[in-house]
Amino acid sequence: MPKLDFSLQFETVKAQEGAYSVIIVAAGSSRRMGGEDKLMMSIFGVPVIARTLRAFDNSALIKDITVVTREEKIDDIWLIAKKYSIAKLKSVVAGGACREESVRNGVALYKGKAEKVLVHDGARPLVSNDVIKNVCDALKNNDSVTCGVRLKDTVKRVSDDGFAVETLNRDSLFAIQTPQGINVERFLRAAADTDLSVFTDDTSVMESVGIRTAIAEGDYRNIKITTKEDIAAAEAYLSEEL
Repeated sequence: MPKLDFSLQFETVKAQEGAYSVIIVAAGSSRRMGGEDKLMMSIFGVPVIARTLRAFDNSALIKDITVVTREEKIDDIWLIAKKYSIAKLKSVVAGGACREESVRNGVALYKGKAEKVLVHDGARPLVSNDVIKNVCDALKNNDSVTCGVRLKDTVKRVSDDGFAVETLNRDSLFAIQTPQGINVERFLRAAADTDLSVFTDDTSVMESVGIRTAIAEGDYRNIKITTKEDIAAAEAYLSEEL
């Protein structure tokens, strides 16, 4: 039986006209991994963050990449970019105390330089170019965009004492993913003088000041690596593609 090849393609795809910049957020603490850095964990021999970077380096819809990470990981990101020939990586900056502070640090680099940018979780290495395109297309006519997928499971709201209070109509419920797209100036204004620790995604910051978020089609395979079981799931998805 021939050996399966799960290595990355070392080819940077030239950006097309109108391509966007992307900020990759990689500053988390990996609490649910028991302290092990999930972004450096291997998926068929390749670090999670390398696969995430490669997904955007391989897209003609992306012109450059900024990574926001922990201060002590900045050199590691540059080394991985060199090893895996990530030519579109332009900046690596330190994150903040919470996710949205980290996003704000990255977005601030584009103030006065770009009208709109994408933001993506470093721990979503299986993002496809189709999903990137869906978000980019929606961002052309909107200032706040996210991708998402319809929920498959029944969802119940539960009381503090552990009893079901309400069964929600899942037809209108989406599991939200990244990339998300935001207007730089409007995001920075919304994020100013605000407790960013209460937000769980970038478009929520926009929604807090009345900006509507458009929903683009995501992908059930666009999983976020959070636990070790997710590594196995990612490898299973990659195996299906060969």
